[in-house]
Amino acid sequence: MEKLIAQRTISVNEEGYLTDFSQWTKEIGEEIAKEQDIAMTARHWEVIDYIHGKFQKEEPLSIRGIKKSGVINVKEFYQLFPGGPLKKATMIAGIPKPKSCI
Repeated sequence: MEKLIAQRTISVNEEGYLTDFSQWTKEIGEEIAKEQDIAMTARHWEVIDYIHGKFQKEEPLSIRGIKKSGVINVKEFYQLFPGGPLKKATMIAGIPKPKSCI
């Protein structure tokens, strides 16, 4: 399915995750964050950059992995992306929902 975000038509699945990472831009990430009631800060973008790095290396993402990353502790991760931090962060990052997320 297609969705208009940041004046661009992008392909998303039924849950709203981008199906084509090449369509992702920071502006699209910003708009997705607004839809999730998240005001992005430099700290948010640090986490998104970390997630992009893991995705590009085809490494699986999990809360446990985030905890061990040294980038952010779990408590802060939940504060930055409340109500399902890994789901929301990966959606904003424009990557598929991790298999570790139900």
